[in-house]
Amino acid sequence: MTDILCIGSVLWDVIGRCPDPMKHGFDRAGHIRRHPGGVAYNIAKELSHLNLSPTLITSLGQDAEGDELIQSCDRDGMRTDLVYRDPHARTDVYMAIEDVNGVVAAIADAHSLEQAGSHILQPFCDGTLGSSAAPFSGIAVLDGNLTETLLHQMSAMPEFSVCDLRVVSASPGKAQRLNCFLQSGNAAFYVNRIEAEIICDARFPSSIDAASTLIALGAARAIVTDGPDPVADALQDGETLSTAVPQVNTLAQVTGAGDVFVAAHIHAEINGHSRADALLAGVQAAADHVAGR
Repeated sequence: MTDILCIGSVLWDVIGRCPDPMKHGFDRAGHIRRHPGGVAYNIAKELSHLNLSPTLITSLGQDAEGDELIQSCDRDGMRTDLVYRDPHARTDVYMAIEDVNGVVAAIADAHSLEQAGSHILQPFCDGTLGSSAAPFSGIAVLDGNLTETLLHQMSAMPEFSVCDLRVVSASPGKAQRLNCFLQSGNAAFYVNRIEAEIICDARFPSSIDAASTLIALGAARAIVTDGPDPVADALQDGETLSTAVPQVNTLAQVTGAGDVFVAAHIHAEINGHSRADALLAGVQAAADHVAGR
């Protein structure tokens, strides 16, 4: 049974971490790890660890790296039979350097996902997951790694018009791609304050101001994080909530913390928790991830 869809990036993460501060041009000792990643994968993995059954909607190359990813996802309890395998592309890779203060620099090679385009959406059109006459009505988590063209297409597709749509920004550089969902009527935005500023073309002193502005611009819901500062949850015709973030003294890992937050927040709501308790679950899970717990 499919509890939730995770649509977007599934790739290999190559993360180099140095325990000391880094600047441009530095050459330092550290550790390099390669493991499955991508926003859709990270969220799906956390959801599967929380006893849900996420289905991946993405594109992978028909190569050894893609085969290895499929095997890893299957082991982690994700449904992969709807993944599009592109015979003309190689599986995507994300590379980042982290230091004691967080991410220093990163490059996302997501050409496979971008080239696949609307091929990944076939299950929504052929009746497997839905159709224009019978739209998908479950929870769909969509990340901003898809091309702007495809995101615009999805925001207007009747196949997505009635689902519980959770839109997750992949990075500040791709945040503006999500603007089309401000008027879709059913999109809940998960962004950080910087990404909200890019989407709204404004500066905000807090997550509350950012979330409120996203709602004013048409978002059905806006959940805005702000690093160690409070996170906010604003809702059309509802109360705006805010909660503090647990303090983390040592940063063990940074990449993927936002995805952990999203998964824990959604899981809490699926299990009937209040909006306030769901926020608490999200920030605690993210803090545990950053602390390496």
